[in-house]
Amino acid sequence: MKKRLLLLTSLFILSLALMACSDDAGGTGNGEDNDGEFTIALVPKLVGIPYFNATETGAEKAGEDLGINVIYTGPTEPDAAQQVKVIEDLISRGVDAIAVAPNDPAALTPVLKRARDEGILVLDWDTPAEKEVVDIGVHQIDDEEYAKHIFDSLVEAMGTDTGDFAIITGGLSAANINNWIDTGLDYAKSEYPGLNLVTERVPSDEKQQVAYQKGLELISAYPDLKGIIGYSTPAPLGAAQAVQERGLQDEIAVVGTALPTDSLPYLEDGSLDKAILWDPEALGYLTIVIANMVLNGETPEDGQEIDNIGPITVTDGGDKVILGPPTDFTKDNAADFDF
Repeated sequence: MKKRLLLLTSLFILSLALMACSDDAGGTGNGEDNDGEFTIALVPKLVGIPYFNATETGAEKAGEDLGINVIYTGPTEPDAAQQVKVIEDLISRGVDAIAVAPNDPAALTPVLKRARDEGILVLDWDTPAEKEVVDIGVHQIDDEEYAKHIFDSLVEAMGTDTGDFAIITGGLSAANINNWIDTGLDYAKSEYPGLNLVTERVPSDEKQQVAYQKGLELISAYPDLKGIIGYSTPAPLGAAQAVQERGLQDEIAVVGTALPTDSLPYLEDGSLDKAILWDPEALGYLTIVIANMVLNGETPEDGQEIDNIGPITVTDGGDKVILGPPTDFTKDNAADFDF
């Protein structure tokens, strides 16, 4: 009787082991669904603002076109601790890939390392994470080109390359924005030495209302202010709103990173001189496409044509994919875009 019980127990354990091996052999990754499709998660800095709403639309469209599962989830505030919790949940759900736009790259490194240790493909997009925990990055533009173009646009809008200006940014720990600002300031020192930054970069917490209040404070504190650069899509709008309220459209130039549809009212009355961005829907779309390619064992190539995107640029030895050059939105063309 004992021998028979031992034999049955052994057979039961063996059958469980065979089932586990069969599951491992038949899977295509760590996806939470058992339908043979990949599951790719896109994590923005925060959900609920127009820019990231647009990237969500693009990501979901890519999922439909490719026949894969896309999860779009993120914090409600631009907070790294909230992002960590989101990523921990995605790890527990067993997704195949996580693409994240970090609010604070260093704060996300431990959880992204854990994701890679679990066999999950890790990408950064929109904003770089620390390189050692990322398999491949998908970025909107060449950072140096973009940084210089913003300062060229400010000088053009001011009508002079001398005078006081200020910077309103999103969050102080956003790596991509800090890189644009630092690169732009270095460029301005040599190209436009007559420009004077009146104070340190001013954070707006990714909120237009905060940028508006900071804009009013800057206008009051620096009566000779000739220009404001806004980084993060709500910031230029808030700055323009402050200029609009004070009726200073002819005295203070405002340029920055903003969506054309949101910018149009400020562009039309001159409180915003130029919005400089890219197509965020295309960025969300491309990120999902690249993640899917890598999961399928494919390597993106420089100049490769991507359906619904066009040619891409691949740099850093294949570790970085760039969507394309920046686009200028003005009162003459902003109405032609639907994002």
